[in-house]
Amino acid sequence: MTEKIVLDPDSGIAPYEQLRLQLSELARSGALPVGHRLPTVRGFAEELGLAANTVAKAYRALEADGVIETRGRNGSFIAAAGGAADQKAAAAAQSYAEAAQRLGLSRDRALALAQDAVRAAYAR
Repeated sequence: MTEKIVLDPDSGIAPYEQLRLQLSELARSGALPVGHRLPTVRGFAEELGLAANTVAKAYRALEADGVIETRGRNGSFIAAAGGAADQKAAAAAQSYAEAAQRLGLSRDRALALAQDAVRAAYAR
């Protein structure tokens, strides 16, 4: 599995975040299909040369995002619902839109601010 994951120690992005981003993209692209069992935290940490806590943190974040699901002692798997991530993003977007409207921002200004935030987040 490590041939798909490349961590850059000089990137300025924390290793757990690099791992989270890459696993998320592999899941969304279908390179890691729904139901694919991920390596154990300890095993993956050894493969990647990371601390087990780093991999565990990435797995927790992926689970919170709805990208993976943990089935107790059976392990962690790519979740069937890419929809869970979409639902969370849609809820966040709805909250933002309502807040922007309450603040009196025009639709164009609210969209421009959201686009700036997305651009900044994806530039990392």
